[in-house]
Amino acid sequence: MKRTIRNTILAGSLVAMVSSGCSKLIDDAYPNPNAAVRQPIEEIMPGIIGNMVGSSSAAGSAYGTANDGLYIGRYVQFWATNTAGNQYDQMGGATGASDVLGSVWAMHYYGMGQNLNRIVEWGTEEQKWDYVGAALAIRAWSMLTLTNVYGEAIVKEAFNTSALTFKYDAQPFIYDTVRAIARTAIAYLDRTDGNVSQQNLAKGDAYFYNGDVSKWKKFAYSVIARSFNQLSNKSAYNADSVVYYCDLGINSNSENATAKFANTGITGTSNFYGPFRSNVGTLRQTAYVANLVTGKGTIFNGAYDPRAHYLLREDSTGEITGILPNRGTSSLPANKQPFGFWGRGFALTAAPSSDAEARYIFKNGAEFPILTASEVKFMKAEALLRKGSRPQAKQAYQEGIELSMNMLRTTYNESVPADKQITDQAIADYLANPAVVPAPQDLTLSHIMLQKYIALFGYGMIETWTDMRRFHYVDLDPQTGNQVYADFVLPTGLDLFINNNGKPVQRARPRYNSEYLYNVDELNRLGGLDLDYHTKEQWFSITE
Repeated sequence: MKRTIRNTILAGSLVAMVSSGCSKLIDDAYPNPNAAVRQPIEEIMPGIIGNMVGSSSAAGSAYGTANDGLYIGRYVQFWATNTAGNQYDQMGGATGASDVLGSVWAMHYYGMGQNLNRIVEWGTEEQKWDYVGAALAIRAWSMLTLTNVYGEAIVKEAFNTSALTFKYDAQPFIYDTVRAIARTAIAYLDRTDGNVSQQNLAKGDAYFYNGDVSKWKKFAYSVIARSFNQLSNKSAYNADSVVYYCDLGINSNSENATAKFANTGITGTSNFYGPFRSNVGTLRQTAYVANLVTGKGTIFNGAYDPRAHYLLREDSTGEITGILPNRGTSSLPANKQPFGFWGRGFALTAAPSSDAEARYIFKNGAEFPILTASEVKFMKAEALLRKGSRPQAKQAYQEGIELSMNMLRTTYNESVPADKQITDQAIADYLANPAVVPAPQDLTLSHIMLQKYIALFGYGMIETWTDMRRFHYVDLDPQTGNQVYADFVLPTGLDLFINNNGKPVQRARPRYNSEYLYNVDELNRLGGLDLDYHTKEQWFSITE
């Protein structure tokens, strides 16, 4: 944690004083990089927003959700590697000195960290309450994301620059803190006095909400809704709280929280999953998601999803197929092996020079969703079903599907074959299929969670992983007695990483190049040095 926490906003070289006579001139020319050098908060905010997906800086690149998502996406079987023997396909955790799955940790403490603190501090001094509120909304989102990935984390002592080691806080405290920060964010975003200005906020917020405070508030409310929804296994779970905050949150695609990219040909200005950044070349969709959208699964049997050719790739015969984790070709004949997300053949892993054949979030300039109206509707549907309000649950569930489809056809329709475009009729036909949208009395948790899984494909890996862990991957639906995540198969035997000791993955270990070098005693207290630490269940998913 030492390097992570003690970094300040600007990096530079320490200059030695060669004589007392020139010290003033040197101080003026070379400010102390360890001092809080004042910067316009309008110039700090874009980097904060960029870290939500994946940063690009000399001091550390790829900090954000997208980089860790490459591996978490394997855990939830969004995708797998096109060759056998990958430890993350096997639900393994990071080993040795690897920083894999440490990007969210670095995002929260380093990439955002003190930079975000300065926006709050200086924004308060300058009475730019909109900047303060937006920064705190990001902090609430980042902290919830952090604990969902790692479990216990550093909150109370996180930004104590005089400390070298740091105590971890328990998840119940972190969840409470997330809500407190989000509510404080909303209070600041409600303010119209001082130097609040949509035009000025848009300078730092050009690639997220373009200065729209009302949308920032909906984002903060949606984070609170997530925090309540994720505690469905607790006796204190309150479905009404989930519904209440969902209604205040993101409810239309125009309000979706998405990180946008200038796509200027410079690495840091393009989508992390596009061919220009060359990060998903070895990944191929799994049979699990392919079967869901082609109607080959148990729940949506026979219903071909209009989103199939937006989200996934065809094989050489034009069909949607997928592979099994840790199996490479899965014994599929060559013509049934799915193309990669950039539109190239199964065995081709190098990035093409153009993204012309790529689709969805795999194009260089595509927006990357952070939190969407579709997700909010599915959270609401789950809560309503749990409290027995079935007609209302069905309505929210159906709205979630429609929002997902409309987001794809309005924002991600490039390079989709003309005969596979989503139309009004295609949506109507899909929703009219009782296998997809049953009568209220027949709606199940499986329907809701699997449609949410499809809607979040590609970008919502962490939320999907949180959902699957809430249901312990293979929990049964009390209404049907069947698995909630129907047809999902946990790896076993040689397909499960040896360090797991027969257990599924539950968390990532904190970033190696901070915690495992400087905070070892605290990690040892939590069991963080155990080879199977990544299989230790988190508090949020424990039933109590």
